[in-house]
Amino acid sequence: MPTPTTIRATVASSHNLPGRLRDVLEGEPLSPEIAVQLLSCDDDLLPELLSAARTLKERSRPGVITYSRKVFLPLTNLCRDYCGYCTFRRNPGDPGAHTMTPDEVLSITQEGEQLGCTEALFSLGDKPETVFPEMRDTLRHLGYRSTLHYLEAMCELVLRETRLLPHANPGLLSAHWIERLRVTNPSLGLMLESTSTHLPEAHPNGRTPDKLPSRRLKTIEDAGRLGVPFTTGILIGIGETMRDRVESLHAIRCLHEQYGHIQEVIIQNFRIKPPIPMATWPEPTTGDMLRTIAVARLLLGNMNIQAPPNLTQNGYERLLEAGINDWGGISPLTPDFINPEAPWPHLLDLQRRTEAAGQTLKLRLPVYPEFIPSVVACGGLLAERLQSASNF
Repeated sequence: MPTPTTIRATVASSHNLPGRLRDVLEGEPLSPEIAVQLLSCDDDLLPELLSAARTLKERSRPGVITYSRKVFLPLTNLCRDYCGYCTFRRNPGDPGAHTMTPDEVLSITQEGEQLGCTEALFSLGDKPETVFPEMRDTLRHLGYRSTLHYLEAMCELVLRETRLLPHANPGLLSAHWIERLRVTNPSLGLMLESTSTHLPEAHPNGRTPDKLPSRRLKTIEDAGRLGVPFTTGILIGIGETMRDRVESLHAIRCLHEQYGHIQEVIIQNFRIKPPIPMATWPEPTTGDMLRTIAVARLLLGNMNIQAPPNLTQNGYERLLEAGINDWGGISPLTPDFINPEAPWPHLLDLQRRTEAAGQTLKLRLPVYPEFIPSVVACGGLLAERLQSASNF
């Protein structure tokens, strides 16, 4: 329990939050203590917080909001983790359980190519063959030793047969597999979600072996050591505290400061879905998202910050007020298989709302422009495709 002295100090500092915001705009770092307070600030201070975040965004990326036009490829939804918030995963035999065939992968990517897509986003469950003999049989039939070997082959197929660039989110990766996948992926991704180890509803004890924060941070750090552009982020509203959010953002910032490889940070809000164990869990509000994005901008400075528009039910353009500079991947063809209840906005609507906020909507590749030279320097077919795609 805090002492009266501690309480007085906290109250005194909270009264000076506007001054702390001005300090950040003048180059002072935002302390974790103030960041925690800003995440819970009252509505009177919110406009000032949002203004400070937008100012920082405009200094580094004035007047532009980017997005990636993609196809979403759920390579397999079998998964050995049982997260309380997930509606994507399946067990063998469940309705909707599916592992895509090479023909399905190629058909969807070719159709996406005709619609101007440049990204093939691969999402899949974590190492399902380690617990499901059915997945081992499927892989044996397809001719592969593991799900990651199959993913590698499908990334090669997409790169060889289409103009799309793969971006894989396969869960935890060893340094060995990061090296292998970088040959076909200009960027890779893994959500940190949270550094908290006390999220019993989201990560039931013993049932989510791939969600240990230390293991996820290790994957992100290994990518940094290898110089692989990397997408990560936090998932809010799954039982974490405000301090947990700040600590998670701080961990991401520290890794980027050390290696310079984190190409974007996603701020994603938990959404309830009827079949999940957390179906009665309260969702973060739009105000909660605005505060979290704005604090992320103040903590992360000029890093790329993304928030998905389809997960804000009404008025997703408000997220622009908090200082994002990217909408993430938007598909004109495939649904969001992770959040199937939340359709992507139509690209014309996205453009209209972005321009109404005084910003220009700009298409990007699955790797951000500032990271392209390091990928091209590695050579190979990926470098050729990336150089060609850079002229779109």
